[in-house]
Amino acid sequence: MDIISQLQEQVNQIAGLTFNTFGTLQRDAPSARLSQNYPEPPPNPTEDAASFPEQPKQMSVALVKAAKQFDALVAALPLSEGGEEAQLKRIAELQAENDAVGQELQRQLEAAERELKLVQELFGQTTDNCLNLKKPD
Repeated sequence: MDIISQLQEQVNQIAGLTFNTFGTLQRDAPSARLSQNYPEPPPNPTEDAASFPEQPKQMSVALVKAAKQFDALVAALPLSEGGEEAQLKRIAELQAENDAVGQELQRQLEAAERELKLVQELFGQTTDNCLNLKKPD
């Protein structure tokens, strides 16, 4: 897998961890009293209420680990040499190469289509000859 794909996977992993972390915190956090004018909120009926203080720590560790892996992948990216002008020149070279390969592929496709048409015509003649019990010319 190339470095860009790895970066995309790591971003997806970080997003998933963040989503799950917020969801878990929202679901399992104890209720808070917003004002003295309101009654004490009922306790949260979660099964793992005793393990709640450990959950944010574990999720934070996972997020930090994923972020460090992302940073390591970014550090592994090759540095651009020569600045923007060199990059634009390289892009132009790659585009010219791509155009040349595209033209060659188009020529090969046209040749293959001509050959297919010829084979289909020959096949048609052969089947006609066999069905009509004619000897080939």
